Amino acid sequence: MPKAVGIEVSCALCGKKNRVPAAATGIPHCGRCHAAMPWVADADDKSFDEVAASTALPVLLDLWAPWCGPCKLVSPALEQIARDRAGQVKLVKVNIDEAPRVAQRFEVQAIPTLVLIHRGQVLDRQIGAAPESTLRAWLDRALADGLHST
Repeated sequence: MPKAVGIEVSCALCGKKNRVPAAATGIPHCGRCHAAMPWVADADDKSFDEVAASTALPVLLDLWAPWCGPCKLVSPALEQIARDRAGQVKLVKVNIDEAPRVAQRFEVQAIPTLVLIHRGQVLDRQIGAAPESTLRAWLDRALADGLHST
């Protein structure tokens, strides 16, 4: 299986560029100031289990497609949420055209579909585009409800 690759991210506090791995067991922190780093990773059928299951953090799964207009509208909001929730949630983006098995696994019938997963359990899902404030409220509620019941 090909190794999932990371991305380079600038620390919001000190500006240092850090390589954030796509898959790891811990939480990525800045090498200079040790602040939690936002964690955004892409996954496909081959890398999904490694990328999404390797973390103890809740995973916000974004199932999308490049031809989907609403997906393009939601993506910047999700990335901002990931930055704001650094150390609290990992955003995993899956292009369903390139990952049909992942799409089938999560029974995607419309996109964007957001699925909140923690330790292999689906806590909640949000189907369709929504404003950032609505997505934040959904995520906060789903995290509070789901983490208390697990």
